[in-house]
Amino acid sequence: MLPAQPKTAYVATDTSLLHQEPELVQRFLRLAIVNILSNLTVPLAGLVSVAFLGHLVELHYLAGVTLATVLFNYLYRTLGFLRMSTTGVTAQAVGRNDRIEVLLIGVRNSLLAIGLGLLVLLLQHPIREFSFTLLSADPAIKAAAQLYYDARVWAAPATLLNFVIIGWLLGREKSGQVLLISTIGNGLNILLDYFLIVRLGWNSAGAGWAIVISQYVMALLGLGLIGREVSWQELQAIVPKIWDQAALKQTVSLNSNIFIRTLAFLSTFSVFTTLSSAMGELQLAENALLLQVFSLAVYLIDGLAFATESLTGILHGQNNAKPLRFLIKISSGTSLGFGLLFALPFVLFPMPLFTLLTNHDEVLSTIGHSVTWLIPVLGFGSLAFMLDGYFLGLAEGATLRNVALIASIGGFTPIAVLAWQTQSNDFLWLSLAVFMAIRVILLGIQLPRTLNED
Repeated sequence: MLPAQPKTAYVATDTSLLHQEPELVQRFLRLAIVNILSNLTVPLAGLVSVAFLGHLVELHYLAGVTLATVLFNYLYRTLGFLRMSTTGVTAQAVGRNDRIEVLLIGVRNSLLAIGLGLLVLLLQHPIREFSFTLLSADPAIKAAAQLYYDARVWAAPATLLNFVIIGWLLGREKSGQVLLISTIGNGLNILLDYFLIVRLGWNSAGAGWAIVISQYVMALLGLGLIGREVSWQELQAIVPKIWDQAALKQTVSLNSNIFIRTLAFLSTFSVFTTLSSAMGELQLAENALLLQVFSLAVYLIDGLAFATESLTGILHGQNNAKPLRFLIKISSGTSLGFGLLFALPFVLFPMPLFTLLTNHDEVLSTIGHSVTWLIPVLGFGSLAFMLDGYFLGLAEGATLRNVALIASIGGFTPIAVLAWQTQSNDFLWLSLAVFMAIRVILLGIQLPRTLNED
């Protein structure tokens, strides 16, 4: 038996207040703002690392790290289901005031994360050989990329465990702790980049080891924060329940569905980039800049999606649909506003803003035409990511899987093929806008079913 604990131990705020719309708005905005700040520490650390590498005499170190980062982005984003699945089911357990289930979710998913991390380490050499065979580059660039890979791969167990820790804390509305972990971890990464790259001259390997150390520090900090609330006796008491077959089956099912959803999403963007490259170097450079704007916007929009996911899970756990209706309204309105407001400055003032990103006149002279596609892509995309957060909060992995596959195969692919045949960049961006729009439509159709009150 567990030691006697108050049932509301894992509820960040009195759940009765969720029935009051002003309180729900405050909780949503508080979570969203902290999540956005936490998310922004990630690209900031990446930009600083690029700056240090970019000021070395030999540019192949920067190119090598950029090349290897493609591999790690694909690897870790496909395994991002560990964060997404943890938040929703944890929030639902919080809504039910089920302390034991909250702990079990954290332990089960942590063991899965560590197991997958160790598997990556075990297969690091086959993964490296296969991946670098596919990634073409000059010998010097490839050598620098492999040095970075050989170092950073050792962060795999900590990186995947951090996905679970952050997801678990978000499910409990502990976004302040997530911000603390992210700020310290990414701040340390910046300091280590300077020390290892600039001072010690480790170049691309230094960038890799900076990530390794910072990821393990983040994991230890996260476990330390959790250890302040969870006793060793509690963990010992739930050990017999960790391997419950029904619960494990549900965990595997949810994670596998989200994995497929994420793989469809990443594959869509990979094909988009590949087709951009097939249209020529100038078109690839132009679309790469626009995708950078899109990616930065997603860091902001994800903060809103995370807040939606946390509150949806808690409200669903309470089995009360009324607050969910209001949550969808404020979340969709805020997300759409963010997406459009982020796109508009680039559409209205493309030259001064994109001049900050490149000084190539041939790119700047044509990007003003394609930049208008940011409006539909970010407009529909902001709503799609918000709805993703909502259905993740409901732990409806199968719904997200099916919608992503339909949007990718049935929406994006036919128009992308047409874009390739006609060598039209407008058709290519239209395919991405349609991909986002179909996700919004199909998930939106599912909303009434989830809002039926008992």
